[in-house]
Amino acid sequence: MRILVANANTTEAITGRCADAARGAASPGVEIVPGTPRFGPAVISSVLENAVAAHGLLDLLAEHAGQVDAVLLAVSLDTALEAARQLMPCPVVGMTEAACLTACMLGNRFGLVTFGQTEGYRQLVAHHGLAGRCSGLLGVDFTPQCALADPEGALRVVAQGVARLVEGGADSVVLGGAALAGMEPELRGAAPVPLLDGIVCGIRMAEMLAGLKPPKPATGPAAPLRGRDSTGLSPALARLLRGE
Repeated sequence: MRILVANANTTEAITGRCADAARGAASPGVEIVPGTPRFGPAVISSVLENAVAAHGLLDLLAEHAGQVDAVLLAVSLDTALEAARQLMPCPVVGMTEAACLTACMLGNRFGLVTFGQTEGYRQLVAHHGLAGRCSGLLGVDFTPQCALADPEGALRVVAQGVARLVEGGADSVVLGGAALAGMEPELRGAAPVPLLDGIVCGIRMAEMLAGLKPPKPATGPAAPLRGRDSTGLSPALARLLRGE
C-alpha cells in the first residue's frame, strides 16, 4: 500500500516533519510518499494563501493519480479536501477532519490547540459538522517557522495551551497544524487527556479506507469530471479534468 502525504505549502521542512510522523504511525508494509507542491505559499496563514495553495495542492495530487492507494492532506486547514476527493481515484483524508472525528470517539467534547489564529479552525470544525462537540479553540503565540527553529519552546507553549483547554472541559485535545506533527509522544506524559495528532489519525484512517477499496461515486459532489476543457493547467491536472 502506498499513501501520499501531501503538504499544501512549499516548506519542505514541514513536509519532512509530516512524513516522519506518518512513517511512525503507518502499518508494516505501508509506503509513505511525501509530496510538496511545485508552487504556492511558503506557509498558509490567511484565506488568500489557502486559496492559492489549493491549486498547488491539486496540481501535486494530479501527478500521483493512479500511483497511490490513498492520500493524506498534510495541511491543518484540510485545504481543497472536497475538490481533492472529486479529483482523485483513491480515498482522500484531511488531517484535521481525521483528528476531530477520532476525538469524537474518545469523549463528548474536544479542544484544539494551534499556532496563531483560530478563526480558520472554527470555520473548519463547523464545516465538518462538529461545532457542537468542540469545547474550545486556542491559538498559542508561536509560528510554524519558530517551531522548526525552537522545538523545545514550541513544546512548552503547546503544553500550556493543552492545560488551558482541559480546564475548559476538553476530554481530548487535537494538535492542530502540520507543524505540530510528531509532538504528541513528547507531550503525552504531562497531558491528562488524549492528544490527537492529525497525521497519525489520518494515516490510520487512510489505511482503513484504502483497505476497504470503496468504489468511486458515479454521482454527487465526489463524482469525477468528464470532458472539461482548461487553459494553462499542468498536463496531469488537465487530463483529470477531461476524465482521461
